[in-house]
Amino acid sequence: MNRSDVVHQRSGADFQYGTVSIPSDDLVAAAEVIVGRELPEKPGKSTIRPPTALMVRLLKLHKSIGQLAHDSPDILDLPEVTRALEAQLTHVLVRCLAEGHSVEPTAGGRRTDSLLTRFVEFLKDNSDRPLYLTEICAAIGVAERTLRASCEEHLGMGPIRYLTLRRMHQVRRALLYSHPSNTTVTHIVTDHGFWELGRFSVAYRTLFGESPSEILRQHAAQSSSSLTSA
Repeated sequence: MNRSDVVHQRSGADFQYGTVSIPSDDLVAAAEVIVGRELPEKPGKSTIRPPTALMVRLLKLHKSIGQLAHDSPDILDLPEVTRALEAQLTHVLVRCLAEGHSVEPTAGGRRTDSLLTRFVEFLKDNSDRPLYLTEICAAIGVAERTLRASCEEHLGMGPIRYLTLRRMHQVRRALLYSHPSNTTVTHIVTDHGFWELGRFSVAYRTLFGESPSEILRQHAAQSSSSLTSA
């Protein structure tokens, strides 16, 4: 259960997760009907461990609905079907939250969460210029050694490597949603803080298997094909 905008969680390659969302007011109303009381107030961020039987039931139900959506999506257009599925999910979800117990974060975990949140916010606020480790550490008020250790533990890489990969993916997203008539590769790349264009192009191709210019050309070709078809 998390009320903030940023969550850091490191996982292995075989990690899988699912989501169920419900408006807060609806959750409160459902809890009063299903368990006869409001759900206990939780900290801003906490992990809830439901009883095993309820968790297994929720996972099976979630998987079944996902499979139904994949195999027979048209059936979800029927209001009575979606209402029934929502009711089942809500019932099990509320019981999981009401009957589960909280696993509270340690003081060290809270400090690390705060540090990483400041780190990511600083990167977001300075996305258009080169950044250096000493500058980052001074801005968020942490020693280099501490930031390195926290990033390695929770992100699986050092802070500069994370910064580079983050910006590379942001460049790719910008390229995918841009058109060569409106912008250039150079403009997009420099907008994201990369100034050594040759090195960037090599690193981009190594990471994504294609050059930045190829992305824009593909977008232009697809747009032209769509206009011709129309």
